[in-house]
Amino acid sequence: VSTQSTWDVCRRHLTSSRVGKMVEVEKSRFMFSSEHVSCGHPDKLCDVVSDSVLDACLTEDKYSKVACETASKTGMVMVFGEITTKANLDYQKIVRGAVKEIGYDNADKGLDYKSLNLLVAIEQQSPEIAEGVHGSGGRVDEESLGAGDQGLMFGYATTESPNLMPLSYELARQMAQKSRELRVSGAIPWLRPDCKTQVTIEYEKVQTGARCDLIPIRVAVVLISQQHDPNIDNDTIRKELKEKLIDSVIPANLMDADTKFHINPSGSFVVGGPQGDGGLTGRKIIVDTYGGWGAHGGGAFSGKDPTKVDRSAAYAARWVAKSLVAAGLAERCLVQVAYAIAVAEPLSIYVTSYGTGIYSDADLLKILNANFKLSPYHIITDLNLRRPIYAKTASYGHFGREDPDFTWETPRKITVPEGLVKRA
Repeated sequence: VSTQSTWDVCRRHLTSSRVGKMVEVEKSRFMFSSEHVSCGHPDKLCDVVSDSVLDACLTEDKYSKVACETASKTGMVMVFGEITTKANLDYQKIVRGAVKEIGYDNADKGLDYKSLNLLVAIEQQSPEIAEGVHGSGGRVDEESLGAGDQGLMFGYATTESPNLMPLSYELARQMAQKSRELRVSGAIPWLRPDCKTQVTIEYEKVQTGARCDLIPIRVAVVLISQQHDPNIDNDTIRKELKEKLIDSVIPANLMDADTKFHINPSGSFVVGGPQGDGGLTGRKIIVDTYGGWGAHGGGAFSGKDPTKVDRSAAYAARWVAKSLVAAGLAERCLVQVAYAIAVAEPLSIYVTSYGTGIYSDADLLKILNANFKLSPYHIITDLNLRRPIYAKTASYGHFGREDPDFTWETPRKITVPEGLVKRA
């Protein structure tokens, strides 16, 4: 996604506001921050390993039941959880390959794929859960397939960037992606895999009756903490990261004389990854989603097969929200779905446009129900989720990425039921 085109689209909803009615307009400004992390962050490393195990299961058995967790510390990776599969798994190959791909290839970095100590503690899925979700007949591909757990999931979309993601999140994500690009290409040879970014944007809130528009005005603060080789001085680090990373991602017309930059504010950052902080699957759920925008039900994604609605229903909720916004039915949209374990149909579905919809929220729900079925069977089938596609979702966000395997990012063509009346 081009950051310049991102800014070009930021104000699109200003020209789509309703006119012709005398409505009091209230304006105010606020700051909002979103963070991101690289694939070398210890928690992200664990997400990647868990999803690499999942992919290995699905490659040989698309009906694998997987709940795989990973923990990591200096020189060590532990894989544990519950897996029922016909696949023959080579955990040594899977885990070491994932760690190598991330870039931990030397003990000096705190983890080396060649010499790490791998612990595996995997059991089969609980028979009680299997019976409740899949039934005694195994109903793996029937409409009665139950949800793998209870919970609530959210999807969000906004017109403030071309990929319908929040701009604060998108810029933080692009900085983390740029860090990896510069490291892998050798453009900055002293970079190491662990990196955290954060972007604060000043927004203008325009309240027009029940309608609430948010307009990104400027980037107020840019923060990056980048792991590096020893014996690199702070001045070099800050100069190169500013020129080669930050300036290539943040549009110049979003920065001004008051924009603050914090580049490795703690000073030296040689000890990183699992050596610096223990890693665990599922601890970067806001990085995985919308950077604090919208809402989050609390369930993590990585290491879970698509019968687990924590993952699949969150993908579906994003699909619904993005489809509604892409169709021009709203400028911002939040969708919530809730499930009970072993029950196929959602317990509830909620949608709000924050007042930006051309139909009322009640009518948007009718449109949603007319175009989408949100039982686990239909989600898995419509989005083709029984495929080994998950390792690449585990870092740099599950949403807003241009990849044909991210089927939930392709908006569905929306049909509006007859009889619905647009708001004045």
